[in-house]
Amino acid sequence: MNTLFNGDDKLSQLLKINDELNHIKDIDSLLDAILYKTRRLTNADAGSIFLVEKKALNFSYVQNDTLRQRDPLNNKQIYSSFSIPVDEKSIAGYVALKGKSLKIDNVHKLDNTVPYSFNRSFDEIAGYTTQSMMTIPLITTRSQVIGVMQIINARDDLGKPIPFKESDESYLNFFAGSATAAIEKAKMTREMILRMIKMAELRDPKETGAHVNRVASYSIEIFQKWAEKNELQYKDIKNYKDILRISAMLHDVGKVAISDVILKKPAKLSDEEFRIMKTHAYQGAKLFAGNVSDLDALSYEIAYSHHERWDGRGYPRRLIGENIPIAGRIVALADVYDALISARVYKPAWKETEVIGMLKQEAGHHFDPELVGIFLSIYDVIKAIRNKFPDKE
Repeated sequence: MNTLFNGDDKLSQLLKINDELNHIKDIDSLLDAILYKTRRLTNADAGSIFLVEKKALNFSYVQNDTLRQRDPLNNKQIYSSFSIPVDEKSIAGYVALKGKSLKIDNVHKLDNTVPYSFNRSFDEIAGYTTQSMMTIPLITTRSQVIGVMQIINARDDLGKPIPFKESDESYLNFFAGSATAAIEKAKMTREMILRMIKMAELRDPKETGAHVNRVASYSIEIFQKWAEKNELQYKDIKNYKDILRISAMLHDVGKVAISDVILKKPAKLSDEEFRIMKTHAYQGAKLFAGNVSDLDALSYEIAYSHHERWDGRGYPRRLIGENIPIAGRIVALADVYDALISARVYKPAWKETEVIGMLKQEAGHHFDPELVGIFLSIYDVIKAIRNKFPDKE
């Protein structure tokens, strides 16, 4: 990423970035964009964002060029799950508590008088060496700290770690205001989507927030690898992932139109009941039939096609192979996998070996065989997603 900007370039880039952020809908896509743009402005090797939830800093997103180069297929870091108290003991906690940025030239040479310390555990686990660090608070217009952004290891032209510049701190404090506003907006969108899911959950206990978060996360990871394999443009991949996550979360929202007698029946459905149940695909698509945006169009497509099968034996239109939209093929795989690997009131969880065996067996029948291969190649990431979004006991 070795791209350096002078002062005027950085100002113009910040104005352009601010406009780009306002067009991103999904919170995870937004955090990804914020970190990437911030690191590009400062030529930083790595970075992470923590968001405040329940008076703690929750690890929400991470990027690391060095680790990415070592293992390009492994994206499981971003699904790590841990939190840090908002207090003086950690660097991120200190910045969140004080509401002021902190630039450290070398985290291994901290002054003995400072209350915070550097946590070496991530470096030790990942085999990484953090040196320079800049931590910026994300503060709303109401003076509320909603998180912190931490960027690591500024680099010179040869890629060697160097301290961040004083000017970088000024630019990023300015940029943090726009980033915070965009994060608040995206969080509101996510909350609205999750409320819709909770409405569906009142009708169908299988449709939980954890389930849809997992399906959405599986889907964007599968799509990322499929898109790279098929040489899609970087910009197109980013834009599609932004709306794919939200649309995938709404794949079964049409079940709100199905009678409780059928939806909550504890026994096997009759042929007529199953025929009615299958209409949820059409009912869900109808909610987005206006197609007033790319998000509506993709939500329509996924709701309508995620029960199609590669061999043409699915529903509601019995599409075959690549006639099924790629998003529908991806969500079909993600949804079935999660349904089988998860315990439900009507069934225990399948063993992992059983689920993997079924996916291999159904490649070319139920599922797109190319997507099954991609899914299995990123299975460490899939497991990390399951750990990040567990079902509530």
